[in-house]
Formats: sequence, C-alpha cells, structure tokens
Amino acid sequence: MVFHVLFQCGQEESASLPPSTLVESLRYAVTTSFGSICYGSLFTAAIRTLRWEIRGLRSKICGNECLLCCVDFLFHLVETLVRFFNKYAYVQIAVYGKGFNRSARDAWELFQSTGVEALVAYDCSGAVLLMGTIFGGLITGSCIGIWAWIKYSDRVIMVGSTAMLMGMVLVGLGMVVVESAVTSIYICFAEDPLLIQRWDDNFFNEMSEMLHRRLQHRSARAREVLTTA
Repeated sequence: MVFHVLFQCGQEESASLPPSTLVESLRYAVTTSFGSICYGSLFTAAIRTLRWEIRGLRSKICGNECLLCCVDFLFHLVETLVRFFNKYAYVQIAVYGKGFNRSARDAWELFQSTGVEALVAYDCSGAVLLMGTIFGGLITGSCIGIWAWIKYSDRVIMVGSTAMLMGMVLVGLGMVVVESAVTSIYICFAEDPLLIQRWDDNFFNEMSEMLHRRLQHRSARAREVLTTA
C-alpha cells in the first residue's frame, strides 16, 4: 500500500489511489504471494536477530584479533544469508510478483548498487518498534495483573503473564504495519528517489543528507583500514 501511495504521488495526472486497492493487495497477499510470504517468514526473523547479536558482539571484542576474525567470518556468513532472506523481499513480491529468494537477492543488490545499504545497515526502526511491543505488553500485563490481584489473588501470575503475551501480540500487529511502511520507503528510495521527493521534499532531503554522511563515513573508515594495513 505504501508503494502504491508513493507511486501515485509521482503521477501528476492521478490525484488519488485506484478503488479497492487495499482489497486487491490483501487478496494478492493471501493467494498468489502467500507461499512466498510464509517461506520467507521462516528464516527472516531468525537471521535478523542473529545479525544484531553478531554486530553487538563485534563491537565489544575489538582488542582480541583472533576472536575478532572468527566473529567477522560469522558476520560475513550472515551477510550472505541476508542476501537471500530479508524483509525487503516482501515489497518486491507484492509489486513484481517474484519468488522470495529472487526478490531478496534483487532487493539487496539494489541497495548495494545505489548505496542505500549504508542507510539500511544503521536502521534502528525495528529495535524501536520491538521496544514498543514489549512496553505495550508490560503495560497490558501490569494493568490486568492489578485487576486479577484484586479479584483473583491466587491467579495473578497466570492471568498477568497471559495478558502480557496477548498485549504484545496485539501491539506487535500494529507495529508490523509501521515496519512494513519503513521497508517500502527504503525500496522506493533505492528504485526511484524522485518518488520520495514528490511525496515529501523535506523528508527526501533528510534521507539524501543522511545517506551522503553514511557513505562518507564508510569511505573514511575504509581509508583508515588501508592506511593501518
């Protein structure tokens, strides 16, 4: 839906979305693309979590060169898996009707060829949304736990933990929509930056400036490594 909105914003002769766009997108997701979506969901979350963990471990062991080499090997292995299993494939599936593996590979190659991978590598939106999901679950569990303590004092833990899990699931469903929108914006920016510019010029300028800074930082680090070597 976000991709359709941005694409329509880029069409000057079209001022609104076509009718039944949401229904058509839903039908396409649960029929034609359902297999690709399920297949990708088996691996995407696990690989993203592993990537975050390795990146955090990598930043803590800078002094141990032997261990750092091992972690770098794992990091590059995970980076290879990301080429074939990433959440950005879903946009390619929805727009172009490709299979999951091909969509993931095309999306990652698109990011690397345009430099947008430098932005994606430092994207913290997933972590922020996960914190929101956990926070929503804690609030739900605490409120229901207090109610259960007043009404059924012998079942506080069971009722409170169940409510926390239900709250995390419900809040998570809303957060996934936001995460999908962020994913679509990255794909649109990589494929045609003018789509973002026509939609919101200030936002386009901020993304372009941040991308320029990330690319400069990456180039400076590469020169520093070469100089040290």
